[in-house]
Amino acid sequence: VEIYSLHVDCKVTSRFAHTVITSRIVNRANESREATFEVELPKTAFITNFSMSIDGEVYPGKIKEKAAAQNEYDSAVSQGQSAGLVKITDRKLEQFHVSLSIAAASKVTFELTYEELLKRQLGKYELLIKVRPKQLVKHFQIDVHIFEPQGIHFLETDSTFMTNELTEALTKEQNETKAHILFKPTLEQQKKNSELDETLLNGDFVVRYDVKREATAGDIQIVNGYFVHYFAPQEMPVFPKNVIFVIDRSGSMTGRKIEQTRDALLQILQDLRQEDHFSFITFNHKVVEWKSSLLPATEENVASAAALVQTLTASGGTDISGALLAAVGVLEKAEGLPERSVSMIILLTDGQPTSGERNVEVIQENVQKAINGKYALFCLGFGFDVSYKFLEKMALSNGGIARRIYENADAALQLQGFYQEVATPILMQIEMQYPENSIEGLTKNNFKLFFEGSEIIVSGKISNELDLLPVEIKAQSHTSNLTLKEEANVKEKEQVFQNQRYIFGNFIERLWAYLNIQQLLEKAISAQEEDQKALEAQALDLSLRYSFVTPLTSMVVTKPQQQEELANKPTEAG
Repeated sequence: VEIYSLHVDCKVTSRFAHTVITSRIVNRANESREATFEVELPKTAFITNFSMSIDGEVYPGKIKEKAAAQNEYDSAVSQGQSAGLVKITDRKLEQFHVSLSIAAASKVTFELTYEELLKRQLGKYELLIKVRPKQLVKHFQIDVHIFEPQGIHFLETDSTFMTNELTEALTKEQNETKAHILFKPTLEQQKKNSELDETLLNGDFVVRYDVKREATAGDIQIVNGYFVHYFAPQEMPVFPKNVIFVIDRSGSMTGRKIEQTRDALLQILQDLRQEDHFSFITFNHKVVEWKSSLLPATEENVASAAALVQTLTASGGTDISGALLAAVGVLEKAEGLPERSVSMIILLTDGQPTSGERNVEVIQENVQKAINGKYALFCLGFGFDVSYKFLEKMALSNGGIARRIYENADAALQLQGFYQEVATPILMQIEMQYPENSIEGLTKNNFKLFFEGSEIIVSGKISNELDLLPVEIKAQSHTSNLTLKEEANVKEKEQVFQNQRYIFGNFIERLWAYLNIQQLLEKAISAQEEDQKALEAQALDLSLRYSFVTPLTSMVVTKPQQQEELANKPTEAG
């Protein structure tokens, strides 16, 4: 079975990426064989379409509500079918896998489409394309078109498998607002060596870029009555942080995990700013406060904390509740902290609560009551023995986020990377205001914290014939209270995208739907049961209307002989 053509076609328009992967396969044997289509796509993406065409006959995937799809599938399974098509493969990726039997000399074309909104992290957007054809491919190409009306500030490509020969197959063209990247290696360039038919193409192909920013109140773009507003202020004074690290040293952290935690903490201590205050709480079945109060991050205090970190060993149970409540206690009684500062708790744990309070609902409730909206809680779950659902709900209920740390060689780097994302808060209590009577379906428009290098995105539908869309941003910076104003000329903004040949029509409307679904699902995690159902119903409605495979929908893939398979969206919480 030969893959004679594999094309990755990606269009990024104003951070919204639309990727189509097309694989053409021929069975050159004189009997029927198994043809496989395997794609690794970013977890943040939603699949929107899939089809197979076998000798000219097309078999499209259909997106349905999960329960309805499951019923349909169950009846197919009773006739002897295989399992689901999508699984998480690594910390950034999930894998879509489908295979079918094709007759001798038959041809099959697989086509998968997915979309995602690129998220700015540490000052750049990253478009990740996983390349793993497992064989030499006669017609192989990756074709990326980027259009950013704000202007492209910088652009780089990076790959884990490049050689000097392969670099020759890579071309980049770029002007003020557009970039085109083409990677088209010949059969010879793909080979590991001239004798063997083994491919070099195995790994990540990454495009990183950032856009130019001039307007202080961000940038507004409008297409077909939908708007998106990007806000990422630069060069602002940084808020001092008051941060408590709450570190699990229970028995399960023994060995590699505690070593990686030590390495990461030593590096993070070096990254604290002089004006920050910090402390440590370590816990197993006992909770130990390093100091009873927060200390300024002077050289001396950092050195003393580093000495403590060096001695961290792991044994015993896990009292998550006691440790978090102790951290809140330290922040509550802290004195002499900078007047305008940001307080946060960073929890790292690798297990379930086994000591102290063990009921996760009770822990969530008590922690939320104690924090009472005053501090942000970030929860890092190390490995797969944690209850990620519990950590995620706790973080989202307290103005933070959760992240899984994968037990790989780079776990220390994952921990440091997470810290860097939250290390520089530059705005607090951000409110993005739009004319109430002329905007519908507004996505989240108030944010507790803004960290340097990230980006706030708000989208909505302009409901009546507005000529000008006025926006007002209110926020607190370290030195003052800000009010930023901007007016967008609707007709002018619509013009920007009119003559772009590779823009996929209503992309801002799809971006709006994508963002809405992501936020509704996130909100549902920390909501009460009745609200949860309403939020999920809204997200389901949007998922079906815009055909996205989300955790609430499934794609039913029908093969010849009426065989059916399901593609479900996996989540970190399983």
